[in-house]
Amino acid sequence: MGRLDGKVALISGGARGMGKSHVRHFVAEGARVVFGDVLDAKGAAVAAALGPDSCRYVHHDVTSEADWAAAVATVLEVFGRLDVLVNNAGVLKFATIADMPLSDFRHILDVNAVGCWLGMKAVIGPMTAAGGGSIINISSVEGFTGAAGLSAYSASKFAIRGMTKVAAQELGQLGIRVNSVHPGGVLTSMVLAAAGSRSARETDDGSDFIKAMPLARFAEPAEISRLVAFLASDEASYSTGSEFVADGGILSGPGY
Repeated sequence: MGRLDGKVALISGGARGMGKSHVRHFVAEGARVVFGDVLDAKGAAVAAALGPDSCRYVHHDVTSEADWAAAVATVLEVFGRLDVLVNNAGVLKFATIADMPLSDFRHILDVNAVGCWLGMKAVIGPMTAAGGGSIINISSVEGFTGAAGLSAYSASKFAIRGMTKVAAQELGQLGIRVNSVHPGGVLTSMVLAAAGSRSARETDDGSDFIKAMPLARFAEPAEISRLVAFLASDEASYSTGSEFVADGGILSGPGY
């Protein structure tokens, strides 16, 4: 039996990268999944590969309250209940405070932080009706510490960490657990594209970042998905308001 047998999950940002890994891993663990993204062709391909009995894709802009309502409605219409939310959608851009336009700063906060808040708000009703549930908010090691060029990203990930604790306080009496996951460097197209843009400007190939990790390598997305699935499962039934770090040990060093 799968760790998530009988569970129904909604996952944001599921068309590529970590989100795609979460979708595939949840289905493999027995969950039925509705996932969203703004990358419709990629999302439809993921859903087609997994099959309609286990997985459905919806167009989903996480900054839109209407899109959240539509995604939740699809979950209830297709699978009848909602047990798990994975707030995974996010954007990343390197730029110093001096160089970053205000519009970019606001966009990153809107997607990463406001999108997470809207997701939690949207699922309270159906999770309460289901007798409880689990919300997993994907933050980052940047929710604990900062790095030059990541003012907007770090602000958004600190916000997710704080909102997670507030939501755990507010929703625990409803049987809803809320935890945050804090990955370090993960091999995804978003991270590689952002790192490439920084390297082009700063001649930084990322080797110093890797050398600072005790495990001295980037994570594969599946390594984060296994942690997320644990938090979605009944095995994590006494965990809420907590921070789960998967960073290869980067935060254990003297720089932190």
